[in-house]
Amino acid sequence: MKRKFVTNLALLIFLNLLVKPFWIFGIDRSVQNVVGAEQYGMYFALFNFSLLLNIILDLGITNYNNRNIAQHSQLFSKHLSNIVVLKFLLAVLYLIISVSAAIIIGYEWKQMKLLLFLVLNQFIISFTLYLRSNLSGLHLFKTDSLVSILDRILMIIICSILLWGHITDSPFSIAWFVYAQSAAYFITALVTFIIVWSKLDFLHLNFDLSFFIVFLRQSYPYALLILLMSFYNRIDTVMLERMLPDGKVQAGIYAQAFRILDAATMFAFLFSTLLLPMFAKMIKLKEKVGQLMQLSYVLLIVPAFILAIISYFYKDEIMELLYKNHVSNSSPIFAVLMMGFVSISTTYIFGTLLTANGNLKALNIMALIGMVLNIVLNLILIPKFSALGSAYASLTTQTFTAVVQVIIAMNIFKFRFNYMLAFRLFIFITVSLLAGYVVTSYIHSWFIGLLTISLFSLFIALLIKLINFKSLMILIFHGEGN
Repeated sequence: MKRKFVTNLALLIFLNLLVKPFWIFGIDRSVQNVVGAEQYGMYFALFNFSLLLNIILDLGITNYNNRNIAQHSQLFSKHLSNIVVLKFLLAVLYLIISVSAAIIIGYEWKQMKLLLFLVLNQFIISFTLYLRSNLSGLHLFKTDSLVSILDRILMIIICSILLWGHITDSPFSIAWFVYAQSAAYFITALVTFIIVWSKLDFLHLNFDLSFFIVFLRQSYPYALLILLMSFYNRIDTVMLERMLPDGKVQAGIYAQAFRILDAATMFAFLFSTLLLPMFAKMIKLKEKVGQLMQLSYVLLIVPAFILAIISYFYKDEIMELLYKNHVSNSSPIFAVLMMGFVSISTTYIFGTLLTANGNLKALNIMALIGMVLNIVLNLILIPKFSALGSAYASLTTQTFTAVVQVIIAMNIFKFRFNYMLAFRLFIFITVSLLAGYVVTSYIHSWFIGLLTISLFSLFIALLIKLINFKSLMILIFHGEGN
């Protein structure tokens, strides 16, 4: 299982590295630079608002289905025949609740029009993710990897034409950006459905109320978890945009700083998409998960720390490279948010393990406390520090929830505390930080300095065998290894 994880992770990361950095830094960043912080900030706040409620589209179905199909693949055709109908019913409910909530909050008609397309996009994304959960549940990881980048490839093509193709004299608008996403998501959903259809024994769409009730009763703890985590991950910009007189601008500044974290989180998320069905199958077969958990954690946490360290030392230079406006405001926010990436990475490993094991009650209590903590901190910090206050609220919340998940996992799985791993991590972090201070003092080219810190930190991780390169190569080419 470790070999399958590493080889499929390598493929998934390779494919995403080909596409997603260009999408985020070539297209998404260019859109913000073209339309400005205020227009992009309005879009970003509306986008996050649509995310807050998108759990209604899923109600935990995708995560539950991923785990369930990994353990009971014979239910694939029967479940899909019922769940497709259920997904469309939930889409109608999501639309009604989203529009009602937007009216209550006080969004204007211009914002409402954009929100309707964002709501449509969320439904198409949710439907595609559900279809993909069947592919990963059946351990068709290579197919799922290829599908995972299709929407970004299509968006890159469409947005590139709109941004630089000179096909119209009208200036690029944020609405075009949303419409391009709609087209790309729809084509991706169609392709994914055709692939899944080819794997089915049968497809008979059913409106089976008793099935819906039983299935939702089993999946609702997953829904509650996603809802609570969505609130403490995405409510920041909604509160910024609503609470401050210059809320749209502040949301735009926060979006600038958030972009690299969003990109990094996409790659951390790839670990969870592979680990959830693997952990679920291993737990069902009563196999020990400790080695796979430790391997995946080390492979993610080392680059997470390196990224956090270089973001701290070169925050101004990185923001100046990417943006034209509000650089001095966004750079400290960026540094704080990237510190939180270490905690986010920890959550993607330990949280996935607990989800695969069905420990939803503990996770939901943790997420509820995290949501309340995040909202209270935002209410206190936003009036005083604007977007920077939201960044501190996010860092505090992410750190708290990550620590709690580690403690819960250690308790449930009876993991022994690995003193040697903890010592190696301490050495790695300490030496990397010292290297950062030395390099920034003596190397004046920021790009060379950034590269030096990254390579030196990676060298230290290999030298102290935090990452055992030899064992990793044996694992990939010859099997499980040691």
